[in-house]
Amino acid sequence: MKKTALFILALLVFASCASDKPLTASQSLRKAEALKAQWIDSVRTATDNIFADKEIRLGDLVMPLAWTVYAPDDADDLALYISLHGGGGAPPQLNDQQWRNQQVLYHPQHAVYLCPRAPFNTWDLHFRPELDEFYHRIILMAVSHLHVNPDKVYVMGYSAGGDGVWRLGPRMADTWAAASMMAGHPGDVSLVSLRNTPFMIWCGANDAAYNRNIECQMRIEVMDSLHRADPEGYRFEGHIVADKGHWMDRVDTAAVAWMAQYTRNPYPQRIVWQQGDALHEHFYWLSAPPDELAKGKEVRVDLEGNTVRILRCDYTSLTISLCDSLLNLDQPVTVVYQGKTLFEGRVARRASTLRRTLATRGDPAYVFPAQLTLRLQ
Repeated sequence: MKKTALFILALLVFASCASDKPLTASQSLRKAEALKAQWIDSVRTATDNIFADKEIRLGDLVMPLAWTVYAPDDADDLALYISLHGGGGAPPQLNDQQWRNQQVLYHPQHAVYLCPRAPFNTWDLHFRPELDEFYHRIILMAVSHLHVNPDKVYVMGYSAGGDGVWRLGPRMADTWAAASMMAGHPGDVSLVSLRNTPFMIWCGANDAAYNRNIECQMRIEVMDSLHRADPEGYRFEGHIVADKGHWMDRVDTAAVAWMAQYTRNPYPQRIVWQQGDALHEHFYWLSAPPDELAKGKEVRVDLEGNTVRILRCDYTSLTISLCDSLLNLDQPVTVVYQGKTLFEGRVARRASTLRRTLATRGDPAYVFPAQLTLRLQ
């Protein structure tokens, strides 16, 4: 899923027409920092209306926002908790009431606590595919106006909001520092993309509607199995709360402190990427052909030193974005797929690649000076 060009138009203004000679590591770092500074200024201007109006408009859809800053006025490096309300397929008045209730459920410290009101009143009100762009804009507004650290963004939700977290957690896993699901139903969601995103599951033992308690217990077992097979990944906690129904009497507030201990790692050494209901072209430092995206398609990649091992790829080609935080770009890079070496050599750092990746991803963590696109089939 491509991010809108709204927030990166200013990049075209300062995109250099000068020679695009290879950069050294120090030159690349300085260039990246300068680009990020200019980009954040453009984002601040582009999100002024969201900050002032406390709502996001995309086409005919409107998402009202409510937030509280639990920090001194001059604080920076804040966390952002996006908290999704309950309700779902219900009259608008009920969803409005649930949105107001969500605004006072949790009180994270040194953080912005933000509750979006879903643009819909349907059962899937928080996780329709078109909503991912809304969450992206929320983050950009909070980073540029509210001093939020983009590596400290968390998503959480109760009931229908928990339904949303089940889907948003995996499909936007490269966005979140951690996620927590409260009293939601997982449906048919796959959790394999959560390899690098800590995930918490909360459900009352007596929450039998739609078999939530049974389904949540099953997903706890899935996460446990994934973690046992890959002990460095799939960090999680699961709580089926004894003697509690759909309302857990706030015992789930422990999720706030649990999530806060984690910061996003944008450059994991192992990536498991499976497409969900909302199709995404990019995930961490990988990109797939936009015309080949489909639910269920999967990529698995390991990085060992300067060697990228593609273990599985359901696409005809794969783009690998590289930076000095990921590997040593002063040394040759090797890419291996199914026992065959597809590439071996130096990959140049270039200012044009920095600009292009910043413009494409709309996330300061995913500004890469080098890329490889390799044909696999």
